[in-house]
Amino acid sequence: MTTARTGHAAPFDYTSTLVVAVEISDRSWMLGAHVPGSARSSSRLVIEPAFEQLIAALAHLTRRAALRPARTVVVYEAGHTGFWLARLLRAQGMEAHVLHPASVPVDRRARRAKTDRLDVDLLLRAVLAWLRGEPGVCSMATIPDEADEDQRRAVRERQELLTERTRLTNRVGALLSILGVSGYDVRRSDRRARLAALERPEGVSIPPCAKAKLERLIARYELVVQQIEELEAARDQVLEREPRGEAEAMIQRLCTLKGIGAQSATVLVREGFVRQFRNGRALGSYAGLTGTPWASGGYAREQGISKAGNRHLRTVMVEIAWLWRRWQPESALARWLTARAGDATGRLRRVLITALARKLLIALWRFACHGIVPEGALLKAA
Repeated sequence: MTTARTGHAAPFDYTSTLVVAVEISDRSWMLGAHVPGSARSSSRLVIEPAFEQLIAALAHLTRRAALRPARTVVVYEAGHTGFWLARLLRAQGMEAHVLHPASVPVDRRARRAKTDRLDVDLLLRAVLAWLRGEPGVCSMATIPDEADEDQRRAVRERQELLTERTRLTNRVGALLSILGVSGYDVRRSDRRARLAALERPEGVSIPPCAKAKLERLIARYELVVQQIEELEAARDQVLEREPRGEAEAMIQRLCTLKGIGAQSATVLVREGFVRQFRNGRALGSYAGLTGTPWASGGYAREQGISKAGNRHLRTVMVEIAWLWRRWQPESALARWLTARAGDATGRLRRVLITALARKLLIALWRFACHGIVPEGALLKAA
């Protein structure tokens, strides 16, 4: 399970803490550092993009300190680097954090100067303020366990393959439409036999280059379908065996609820419930299902949900919310939706479904983690 860092490991002491902000790019890493005891407010180094070079630079900065730092804090922005660097730094006994880039306030002028030097200075100032305990200055990402992150890849790969399957289906249909051919469905099992018998409206066969392209598209389509089936078979095995760890136990527990299938349960657990949250509000914020009010003077309006969280978790929760009213009509949450929505359609109905998705996410989290059944919800027959 992932451990959430809800506070700082120790009170921040300027005289004994080495704080290093790392601006990461493919060609070089720029370091901005607060060195305890140094006459300069900050120090900068440019190194090659390698972990060994970073360790050497940290050792150099440690030697420059007036007293040997009792605490070393390294922070970099979340991005394509992922969390491997933070894990390696923690294995070396250092305190590593990954910062949400969008959480740092920036200059709002239309033409804002931007260089690696300015970025690393801004990052360092934000980190120092965060260590001092200033509220709302920035936010840090929870660093997931490597095993949890690896299991999440299968969930996301399946979605990527589904997108690729749709793209290939559309490409086959578009090519045949150009040739004037209709009625062919690449999703049918007899796709290859029917391809050989296809003819254009004037009664002639498909041109050789077009037919060769169709065969290659079908071959890629069949490969994608096979990979989807392999991923789904591995997913379904979790429901047929004794749970291996808490995550699999949560998946099996969620699947006992009517309206929750293997895919929905897997996404909920792998994308969200393997993390630890302070409360339901923190979970809703992580999913991007919290509101974003806008108020100034006497004018106020609601801008909708933030969409700033995990889009995979948010998407599956909206899908579950639509299904919940059908499969759990007597539950308290379904009655709550019915009382407010009635026969409403259009935007109002979508807004209420989103509100239900947030409430339902918290209820399912409590059920998966603590076994608290949502009020009025029905379990599947054994």
